[in-house]
Amino acid sequence: MFQIHPLPSTDFAFLSALSEEELAARHIKTYVADAKPGFPCRVSLEDAEVGETVFLLHFEHQPNDTPYRASHAIFVKADAVSSRPAVDTIPESIASRLLSVRAFDAEHAIVDAEVIEGRDVEGIIARMFDNPSIDYLHLHYARRGCFAAEVRRG
Repeated sequence: MFQIHPLPSTDFAFLSALSEEELAARHIKTYVADAKPGFPCRVSLEDAEVGETVFLLHFEHQPNDTPYRASHAIFVKADAVSSRPAVDTIPESIASRLLSVRAFDAEHAIVDAEVIEGRDVEGIIARMFDNPSIDYLHLHYARRGCFAAEVRRG
């Protein structure tokens, strides 16, 4: 069993209240989704609908003080609401893309990694969690390298 965890909406709720100048000062870009799929929100775990506003911002997805500390750009829809998928469920925004799956131990070191089509990720998650030294997984969109979501045992 596994659980995919979205980013919490409370961490990004302030974005919609910022002016264009305040967003620019924080190096946050705004876009209007012009295609679906195309703008996968890390809070709702859905692709933005055409016409929706999304923010592109820097996010530290691996904040632990290890050699694997990492950050990258992510999209978050304006006024996004966190959506936790059911246990053992892969949201379409993840299943529809090529993924990099990175398995970390309790010390936040990479133990295993794989690149796989999103439709096949369930099997990789199960295989990786068969290893008791693996604490959690990070899913990344492999083509652009962006963090998608964290996976924990369900």
